[in-house]
Amino acid sequence: MSDLAARGAAEPHSEALYAPLAAADWVVGHLGQSVDGRIATEDGHSHYVTGPANIDHLHHMRALADAVLVGPGTVAHDDPRLTVRRVEGRNPVRVVLDPKRRLEPGYHVFTDGAAPTLWLTGPGDALAAPPGRAEHVALAALADGLDPRTVVAALRERGLRRLFVEGGGLTVSRFLDAGQLDRLQVCVAPMIIGSGRPAVTLPRITRLDHALRPPCRILPMGEDVLFDFDLRAERPEAS
Repeated sequence: MSDLAARGAAEPHSEALYAPLAAADWVVGHLGQSVDGRIATEDGHSHYVTGPANIDHLHHMRALADAVLVGPGTVAHDDPRLTVRRVEGRNPVRVVLDPKRRLEPGYHVFTDGAAPTLWLTGPGDALAAPPGRAEHVALAALADGLDPRTVVAALRERGLRRLFVEGGGLTVSRFLDAGQLDRLQVCVAPMIIGSGRPAVTLPRITRLDHALRPPCRILPMGEDVLFDFDLRAERPEAS
């Protein structure tokens, strides 16, 4: 059994869900949302929108990835560890995108030493002291933040070729809009929040034929439903 298959063997849908990730390189985004498209309350509370099966899935994805990426909002609101604890496997490199250097040093990813952490910021003093135990990586930035293309290229130069973009909504949306996601996984929970932070935010369109309609597999995940979109099929080189 392959390493990928072994890590996903505990799930009945593991072959359908994890087999496509046998490719050498991939970037996968994930969002957990309510049926009305919210990932958190307006104050950022998100524990937990999706159920235990999806939390297990997140840990499977971390175990499959070389690196797990999150934006500053996810760190600030959730203080995640981004390690593999609920399944067997190694911890990925943790990558924190913090273009404006707004995060304080006390968060788990910077202090616990459980896995290497890269602190990616915008340009400036490349020798700026990183928070805690993180390694600082300064990258060229766009006016509204780090360019996902630059992030992916920088990580692959370090040998990190399987990238899991775990959150939050704005970060995943930026990678989606930049065409840097190979797959997007959206787990929908039977919950109505009614207000709060949206899952996906993309530039405005005026016609539905401009919407993204990639091939999608729909898989039960406990009480939730996972939509697994194949975004590579949307790209010109795939046609």
